[in-house]
Amino acid sequence: MEIMPKVRKINTVSCLGFADALPHDQVYKDAYEVGKILAENGYAVVDGGGPGTMRAATAGAESAKGDTVGVTFYPKDITNFEGRDLNNKFDKEIKTKNYLERTLKLLEVGQAYVIFKGGVGTISEFGMAWELASLYSGHSKPLILYGKFWEKIMVVMVSQMIMRPENLQVYRVVESPEEVVAALNMFEVAMKDNGKHKMSPNEKAFQI
Repeated sequence: MEIMPKVRKINTVSCLGFADALPHDQVYKDAYEVGKILAENGYAVVDGGGPGTMRAATAGAESAKGDTVGVTFYPKDITNFEGRDLNNKFDKEIKTKNYLERTLKLLEVGQAYVIFKGGVGTISEFGMAWELASLYSGHSKPLILYGKFWEKIMVVMVSQMIMRPENLQVYRVVESPEEVVAALNMFEVAMKDNGKHKMSPNEKAFQI
């Protein structure tokens, strides 16, 4: 286990992924173990308060007596959204009014993001997090892409889309819970090398 020093910039990590994952699915097991190791290393775990990888990340963190936060949205008109999962036993709830507000709050509260395999919702969260990280490159919240499959996705993105150099500097692909912690440590060192930065109050939520 790799323990970070007490003084650090990254203290909360948002875990994003597939809401329909079941306990026997590998992505559910991965999210549980990542939540657990994050808590063991003193990170608070944030997720969308729903089922699947969200519930798994919370359960993993709770198993290590970590702090957990659920950013929730209780839909009235949406028919294809999982909403709050009562089996996701997080410590603190942040309620939002709609889906977009929930997404932005997940990105605001987390100081780094672990992104698992998921569906269109995960893709939308990933895209927003990636763009924000690129816009604030040097003082951005880093992305940790969990799973080797991300390598193929990123190769296609780079070859078929138009990328700037900073787009490729704000994420890392990892394949184990231990590599998640190592990546956080690496980003932490990089942030210290960048020195102090005065943030605009209106944009502070998406910087670190």
